[in-house]
Amino acid sequence: MAEFWETNFSEKREMWGLEPANSALLTKNLFVENAIKKILIPGIGYARNAQVFRENRIDVTGIEISKTAIKLAKKHYGNDITIHHGSVTDMPFDANLYDGIYCHALIHLLDEQERKKLIQDCFQQLTNNGYMVFTAISKKAHTYGSGKFISKDRYEIFEGVKMYFYEPESIQSEFGKAGLIEIREITENYPFYLIVCKKR
Repeated sequence: MAEFWETNFSEKREMWGLEPANSALLTKNLFVENAIKKILIPGIGYARNAQVFRENRIDVTGIEISKTAIKLAKKHYGNDITIHHGSVTDMPFDANLYDGIYCHALIHLLDEQERKKLIQDCFQQLTNNGYMVFTAISKKAHTYGSGKFISKDRYEIFEGVKMYFYEPESIQSEFGKAGLIEIREITENYPFYLIVCKKR
């Protein structure tokens, strides 16, 4: 996985542009409304989604598997953003607690055990009454069922990219014990779910 993303960021650089994802804007509104001041972004990439939080005086820490993506983030947004280099499967990278976590388009790239660990790791680094927001690809995506079948609802879309496609039942199953409070359908480049959890 590390090699795949390093190659992609080296070749395609800012492949998603510099505008934030729709989910980042929705999450920013949630975080501002709830006075969230310190957040963690696992899979921060080149930080295009971090800036909208920083503009609203929210302190951002990231985790990113690609050294090239981290260099791009520093180029665009300065050196004052903390980004841990490594895979989210190796969390935690610090002992901090965060009052918000935003994880976009990452969890569906992991296998079942890795997904379970990521949810647990994020939940453990959340303060009481903190929010965590994940986005995950939906079974309504046109790519669902294409590529090589791996396991139920999981396919290797192309070499190096294995995707798990979510539906409300699987979201409930995986996030139900992690303070799940909302599932919303949204559109990014594909149909996604916005998954909101609150630690009580």
